[in-house]
Amino acid sequence: MKPIGHSPDPDDLVSRLGRWSAGRGPLYLLLAARLRRLVDEGALPPGTLLPPDRRLAKALAVGRTTVVAAYDTLRQEGRLVRRQGSGTRVARAALAPEAPRAGDAPRVTETSNPLFLHLLEAPDDVILLSCAAPVEPPPELAEAYSSLVLPRGDLGYHPAGLGVLREAVAARYAERGVPTGSGEILVTTGAQQGLSLLARLLLAPGDGVLVEAPTYPGALDLFREAAAVPLPVAVGPDGLDVAEAVRVMERHRPALAYVVARFQNPTGTVLPPLAGRRLVEAANALGVPLVDDEVLGDLAFGTAREPRPLSAYGEVIAVGSLSKVVWGGLRIGWVRGPAPLIARLARLKALHDLGCDVPSQLVAARLLADFAPVRAARLHTLRAGHAHLRAELARLLPSWSCAPATGGQTLWVRLPHGDGVSFAQVALRHGVAVLPGATTDALGGSVRNLRLHFLLPREVLTEAVRRLAAAWAEYAPAPRGGPDGDPEAEPAAGTVAETGGDTGAEAGASLQGITL
Repeated sequence: MKPIGHSPDPDDLVSRLGRWSAGRGPLYLLLAARLRRLVDEGALPPGTLLPPDRRLAKALAVGRTTVVAAYDTLRQEGRLVRRQGSGTRVARAALAPEAPRAGDAPRVTETSNPLFLHLLEAPDDVILLSCAAPVEPPPELAEAYSSLVLPRGDLGYHPAGLGVLREAVAARYAERGVPTGSGEILVTTGAQQGLSLLARLLLAPGDGVLVEAPTYPGALDLFREAAAVPLPVAVGPDGLDVAEAVRVMERHRPALAYVVARFQNPTGTVLPPLAGRRLVEAANALGVPLVDDEVLGDLAFGTAREPRPLSAYGEVIAVGSLSKVVWGGLRIGWVRGPAPLIARLARLKALHDLGCDVPSQLVAARLLADFAPVRAARLHTLRAGHAHLRAELARLLPSWSCAPATGGQTLWVRLPHGDGVSFAQVALRHGVAVLPGATTDALGGSVRNLRLHFLLPREVLTEAVRRLAAAWAEYAPAPRGGPDGDPEAEPAAGTVAETGGDTGAEAGASLQGITL
């Protein structure tokens, strides 16, 4: 595990701690156990200066005594050194990899994003509202696998993807008014690999990348891995501020521009057609490769006409997948772009995996051949989940605000006060994992926002909101320390109980009989 850094930001450390408080026992012991693991794995190398007691306590939404006790436990074990005036540091004797030297490139090689870290945790009774993906595969997927016939006389290595699937994806674009040949399609292991390959091919350390603020945090992770510099542009009610994006491209000529034009992740906004056309034309004129993340593009369930993809307006690199319409476990995605770019990406992909799983590609091609019923069933489920989650939030958390979505699979919720990072810690102790808005925003905004998905069964969504309401009552029974809505106001987090066992037990008991 690569080190976090010599002086980690409290929010970054909080993300690395993961679901530290979801177990049983005193909170200070749970916190000490997770910090101990980070030290022993080398994520907190010798000499690392840890956040001050009060700052970490505020970020974790616990009392200062919890952090003090956890630090002292590790000090007694010889893992930490605490000195008046010099703070709390990881002991030099602790076993860990050598810390990065001054001048090393600020390259991030592993995620600290709760979106992914929650998936790496052992199964427990925490309801995951953080990672949005269908919880059940459609029956058509199992049917396609059951009648699968594998090819004969085929090595099975296809770095660019099986021809039949590349043709099926190209045909989908043609149906939407974007003429595409199979040579303009690269099949990937999900859209995440597509973004990863593009970042590896197009970015060098120090390159600028235009990103929306907020945006999909998995993309931010990839750009940080490439040691690129985010150039954030705010997202408003109508999506990206295109006028500002054009100014940023003119001023900085970024090596890449990354947007989510339809059902933007996480806000759910849709870029209007005229704005989309202007963005594409400007990027093409300035020679800036424009990547449109289309993963959510098929999930339009509002009454408005389905928006056109950006690739209808000019040269755009599109990234898509079947993970949101079909199932996340079907790791099939793609990149659509100019044939020369696709050829280069295929050569890069061959270095890593020689091609995607052949049976999955054959199944994906069969699903795309009769895609309408699969998509219609998923949209029916999404509409019902969207309506139910909004109704439960209005019933139990009326002070929270969120606009209705016209597509996608998440709600962008705004808290009346406090901040999403510290509230997420309280929510974990009540058995719900949520995605704080601050982890999605390279501008440092979206502090009071949460992203919640509505893909779980109705009874689980109801239980999740009940737990969130209980967490909110504990976190902030009333705004204090400043006027309502002041992001700098001290939340009522210091009053949180200093033991985690009762909360976890109640959360687990209430889920009996419910399948997550």
